Amino acid sequence: MLSEAHTAGGDLVGKGLLHGPVYLSAQLARAIGRMCFCRQRRADPGRVGQLVAQEASRRLGIPFGIIDLSLAPTPAIGDSVAEILEEIGLERCGAPGTTAALALLNDQVKKGGVMASSYVGGLSGAFIPVSEDQRMIDAVEAGALTIEKLEAMTCVCSVGLDMLAIPGDTKATTISGIIADEMALGMVNQKTTAVRVIPVVGKGVGETVEFGGLLGYAPIMPVNQFDCSAFVNLSLI
Repeated sequence: MLSEAHTAGGDLVGKGLLHGPVYLSAQLARAIGRMCFCRQRRADPGRVGQLVAQEASRRLGIPFGIIDLSLAPTPAIGDSVAEILEEIGLERCGAPGTTAALALLNDQVKKGGVMASSYVGGLSGAFIPVSEDQRMIDAVEAGALTIEKLEAMTCVCSVGLDMLAIPGDTKATTISGIIADEMALGMVNQKTTAVRVIPVVGKGVGETVEFGGLLGYAPIMPVNQFDCSAFVNLSLI
């Protein structure tokens, strides 16, 4: 659990951050029917987080803002969002049903937060950064998780395509097309989204790149080779 102060309209506001799937034991999500139990367990650290954040705000002399219950994975074993999805019933993250499982997980995290606190805000959902989630890396290396599947998953989670590596010779127009697709999802679904796609110079599919620390490492993922340059270069004016 982290407490931070950030600027809101020129004023400092205290914010509580509860990050990491460690709060949602994978064993609690072995079946969809037990998802409500995950909700209950998520509520417990939410209540503690609110108390800690309120005390930190009091000591800093700033107003208390919100509690963000986002599940942000790290490369550490057991700290994986993908592992939770697999415990729900997927052989691998990326299998058919992955998007639905992620939607259920996000729904329970948000409901657990409402049970815990009336100050829940921020994104309060699951993040899916490839390089920062060991089970997600394993799924990519097994061929179960593709860029297209990740794009579908971004429709129901807190963020967009995140921390995935692609070949360094990928055309700029192809990257622009990927970004445009994610922008469209954010606009139509009225949700926060982003793209952290990293072309790694000198490396191709099957190789890996090491980012270090909490950013982990990533296998280079294949990119659709069909051309979109005519669309990307369209002038709509």
